[in-house]
Amino acid sequence: MTEQPETTVPAQPASTDPELSAHELNDQMAVRAAKRQAAADAGMAPYPVGVGRTDTLAHVREQFAHLEAGEETEHRVTVAGRVVHVRNTGKLCFGTLQEGDGTRLQVMLSKANVGEDSLAQWKALVDLGDFVAVTGNVISSRRGELSVMAGSWTMASKALRPLPTMHKELNEETRVRQRYLDLIVRQEARDVVLTRSLITRTVRRVMEEQGYVEIETPMLQLVHGGAAARPFETHLNAFDQDMTMRIATELFLKRAVVGGIDRVFEIGRVFRNEGVDSSHSPEFTTLEAYEAYADQFIMADRIREIIQECARQLGVEGIDTPQGRIELFGEWQWVSVYPGLSEAVGQEITPETPAERLRALAAEREIPVNPAWDEQKLVMELFEEIVEPTLIQPTFVYDYPPAAQPLARPHREKPGLIEAWDLIIGGMERGTAFSELIDPVVQRERLTEQSLLSAAGDDEAMQLDEDFLRALEHGAPPMGGLGLGLDRLIMLFTNLGIRETILFPLMKPE
Repeated sequence: MTEQPETTVPAQPASTDPELSAHELNDQMAVRAAKRQAAADAGMAPYPVGVGRTDTLAHVREQFAHLEAGEETEHRVTVAGRVVHVRNTGKLCFGTLQEGDGTRLQVMLSKANVGEDSLAQWKALVDLGDFVAVTGNVISSRRGELSVMAGSWTMASKALRPLPTMHKELNEETRVRQRYLDLIVRQEARDVVLTRSLITRTVRRVMEEQGYVEIETPMLQLVHGGAAARPFETHLNAFDQDMTMRIATELFLKRAVVGGIDRVFEIGRVFRNEGVDSSHSPEFTTLEAYEAYADQFIMADRIREIIQECARQLGVEGIDTPQGRIELFGEWQWVSVYPGLSEAVGQEITPETPAERLRALAAEREIPVNPAWDEQKLVMELFEEIVEPTLIQPTFVYDYPPAAQPLARPHREKPGLIEAWDLIIGGMERGTAFSELIDPVVQRERLTEQSLLSAAGDDEAMQLDEDFLRALEHGAPPMGGLGLGLDRLIMLFTNLGIRETILFPLMKPE
């Protein structure tokens, strides 16, 4: 038997799916549907319940990596995977199978081993994208390619749509909208999934090692609060009650601390009915944690430990970006809001600076502002637009005005400020924390102000949560709170936009 070259070529035309005309796609699907029926007519189930797989492709590669070119074994395996390349020539056919993690392995089918009918079925029925199972001996081909020499094969799942071209990138829109194709074609897409999983596991492990207890809090809420954001609204038929999807997990986690769970955290999805861009998604994943007898500085240690441990697990000490290299293990700076903004604009800005002057600064720099914004909101907007993009190295921005965090406690030393920080890395906010406000009287005043803003039409203002206030009135210990955007942390380590880091992001309908 003469061994044929192992160069792989498509079994059929396989243009990128979105580029196929409807007519071409329908033609290809009709051909594949006919092959599905032909397999069934020949007694080969196109979608069997199982195929008796004995080994993964990765296990075969690991176990037989030592084989020399041309070496054969008597070790019999049944492997399965998606067909990503085929070459059908004469009495010997070659195929490449791929499994979920991207591992590939060659299979060889010869007329002498599988028989004329089985080889003819392979040629007639198998397309790129099909799942097949192959049973045979592990060998190394004459060219040194680890392979399974088939004694038999069967269909594991017939694909009715063509795969994208393996050598050609899917466009970004299709990659995000049809993520399953992205995962099939690009190892980079699979790597992001693995990176996200590793980071999430690491965050959870760090919190558990610090003695935090993980709990779950309601996603459907009667009163929305815990952040300044517009909620999604829904209706609970059982109670005939309007409700919202949670915009944060904060208020229920604090209830748990009141109840005696001194260190508590949740990793979960939150929902905000806001804009969609490269750094914002209507649904995203956060870590929120609360620790009794902690403050903003202890929580800064916590987030630093989380991010640096993620870096260790990923094997990186810094991250290269177009703005420069981010050093995660260097000194993390602290920048106060008012002095930081003053330095950036070349004039002193204080909590007493009038709104008119701040609006003038915004106009000079062509920063759009709402005429209804007060001095505090204007300062926050100016800082976000002017200073934040310049903070490439890890920086804690602190000493915010009270409007920034209605749930943060007043500053212990500086009147008119609160104890809160935002962590900026690479010019983008990654997390936030504060020394929590536990005074129920002041908290009621803050939430009342928020509820008045909400009643006046501010969609992002919090509502008055009487049950939360009742919990505080039973006595809450001093505590620090931390919020970390998991998606933005993954964006940091992958240099990708948020749509690429969320496996199945919300998309505008086609």
